[in-house]
Amino acid sequence: MPTTEITIAAVNSNFEREPLIRPFGFKGGYMTEIWQTVALLRSASGTRKIGLGTQSVLWSDAQVFAAHSESGGNALMFALTEYALQLIKGRSFVTPVDLLDSILEEIYAYGKKISGNTRLRKTFALNALVGIDNAAWLLYAAENGLSTFDALIPEAYRPALAHRHQQVASIPLMAYSVPVDEIKAAVDTGYFFMKIKIGQPGTQEEMLEKDKARLSAIHQAIGNARTPHSKDGKLPYYFDANQRYEKKETLLRLLDHARKIGAFEQIAIIEEPFAEEFEADISDIPVRIAADESAHTDVDAIARMQMGYQAIALKAIAKTLSMTLKVAQAAHQRAVPCFCADLTVNPILVEWNKNVAARLAPFPGIGLGLLETNGHQNYRNWPAMRSYHPLPQALWSMTRQGVFDLDADYYEKSGGLFLPSKHYEEMFA
Repeated sequence: MPTTEITIAAVNSNFEREPLIRPFGFKGGYMTEIWQTVALLRSASGTRKIGLGTQSVLWSDAQVFAAHSESGGNALMFALTEYALQLIKGRSFVTPVDLLDSILEEIYAYGKKISGNTRLRKTFALNALVGIDNAAWLLYAAENGLSTFDALIPEAYRPALAHRHQQVASIPLMAYSVPVDEIKAAVDTGYFFMKIKIGQPGTQEEMLEKDKARLSAIHQAIGNARTPHSKDGKLPYYFDANQRYEKKETLLRLLDHARKIGAFEQIAIIEEPFAEEFEADISDIPVRIAADESAHTDVDAIARMQMGYQAIALKAIAKTLSMTLKVAQAAHQRAVPCFCADLTVNPILVEWNKNVAARLAPFPGIGLGLLETNGHQNYRNWPAMRSYHPLPQALWSMTRQGVFDLDADYYEKSGGLFLPSKHYEEMFA
């Protein structure tokens, strides 16, 4: 176990605004651009590393998003990143997990102060810290002579990341507005596990009727499709409700409808149907309910698992790799499966998430790790962003037939995480 103490001698930060193809709507708001943040850390020994973050104010705290202009909300989160960088300048750490633990509460308190929101969600602070945490991991690797993701993982968290999948499912996102024809077309190209937004706008009754109609239309279009990746050969359904269901009874009515149309057996996951404040036991719901936004930290994730949540959506690219390792280990100890969800991140951050997904235990009913990635569906400049990846032509960086194929080269290079990106490096020239 590395014990080298690393002192942060200098810091820097920058960001780029990446426009979206069309407004991206969920949780009652619409994003038109996403800020890509860059954090630089230089150690006392002269080693310099850059970490990336992708900001999502709407996902991390919809109240902050609604209370400010889109750029204003992004500026608040970036201010948190800059504050954290100044806070750690001159500090020493042994592992990035220690570094995160030492600053998170102070960053969270500062976030409450500058946002004016005393009920700020902790995920807002974690989202602001992703680039710093990634830079800290790369600095930790360099200072300790580590050159692979496997070597990077501290001993305490290795049981949760002990697998090495040859394939990881590539999960696209189907928002409310995506036509059913496009969902069917995605299946025809090989996608077999798709994240489909439910919890549509309107009253609870209006939402339920819209969701029932959406489920019926989707099942009619792709219910008979077949895949070699599931145990029964049918397509697994993954629904994300983004906390829109106010009562268990409403969700149970949706499941009754799924039974009626023959779709119930194909529901693999319903993610975050209830608000964070909804703290009832849900173990009687007859499908696998996953926690996402509400599992800010390992403590929150444990609380959700005790309530009956049977899966955890990990977001190394939204809540830091450091916190994700703690959450993954807590789930592993309780035999609760995990998968990796996206934040509409850039291609390099996809690789941070993929390194986690590649090592998680196979998801029940599917013999693979699961990785959502929807940047290609949403960024206007995705081809240019792909070119910033240090190995953009590597086959393991591309989805083929609905999966990422992960060979020995992928594991040897850890998805290119340890290689510099010329584009982002030049931001600090």
